Amino acid sequence: MESPAVYFKDLFSGRLRIKKAARSEAAFYNRPFAVMVRKEVADHIRSWRFIVLLILIVLTFAGAMYVSLSNLKAAVSNENDPDHLFLYLKLLTATDGSLPPFHIFMSFLGALLGISLGFDAINAERNNGTLIRLLAQPVYRDNLLLAKFVSALIIVAALFLSLSLLMIGGGLVITGVPIETAEVFRILSFVILTVLYVGFWLSLAILLSVKFKQATTSALTAIGIWLFFTVFYRIIVNMIVRSFFPDPNLLAQDDILFYNNLILDLLRLAPSQLYTDATTTLLMPSVRSLGPLTMEQMAGAIPSPLPFRESVLIVWPQVSGLLASTAACFALAYFWFMRREIRT
Repeated sequence: MESPAVYFKDLFSGRLRIKKAARSEAAFYNRPFAVMVRKEVADHIRSWRFIVLLILIVLTFAGAMYVSLSNLKAAVSNENDPDHLFLYLKLLTATDGSLPPFHIFMSFLGALLGISLGFDAINAERNNGTLIRLLAQPVYRDNLLLAKFVSALIIVAALFLSLSLLMIGGGLVITGVPIETAEVFRILSFVILTVLYVGFWLSLAILLSVKFKQATTSALTAIGIWLFFTVFYRIIVNMIVRSFFPDPNLLAQDDILFYNNLILDLLRLAPSQLYTDATTTLLMPSVRSLGPLTMEQMAGAIPSPLPFRESVLIVWPQVSGLLASTAACFALAYFWFMRREIRT
């Protein structure tokens, strides 16, 4: 036992506070939740499916950046474009039609990334017999589900943040033009929105992994839901519009606006549509509305970029929709997992 003199010496010199901080930090990293998160991150990084998707996303990013750089001079020199001064945003949006922009690619690949990271989160542990052994330890059951979700989001956030920094660094090296503060905020918002979009499909995949016993069943169900909203949902909405809605040539302007807004609301039930609308508005500051505008609303409007705050206000309903969908899927997965019997 240390003498009182040594104790007070450490107290007044600040060493005792440093020791307490080191012990608290070590205790945090040794908590069961932190240990499970580190274990899940390591498993994801070493898995072949993540490596394949990582290579696919990096190749897609490289292809989109090559097309953007090839058309960057024409995009920046076009004075009729209100966004021609945002050089780094043009790296994410400029294209010649041969390849879609990177944020359009991510509406497809982001869903596959989220599904691949979560379709066997629970049922694989159960089928391998490790779920009973893991929960036999002094850990909370909800910590396991939360660790599965948080670890995947950490990997996704690190991936897209690294790609964004790589894009900014490459732009600085190639063009030598410094990045503006507004562009930094918009690119960071794009990264956060992409992580949120992947998080929705991740929470849906975890929900299906809790619901179904076999990983193949949960994977096929998640891919089926993704295909429905990506391919068939727009076709179904168009069929409903043509079958039940009146001819637009026989309607007044207010009725046409009403039906157009109704169709847009129906299309925005698809997560990919919410993501595309939000990212387009954030990466193209001149976008002022996500719906139809009347001639009275367009009269006197000057085509100019919107401030970052105004763009965020425009896309806030889309962001809220993705947040609500993600929270609803994870809450339902939490409810089913907490009531599930794991010993059978």
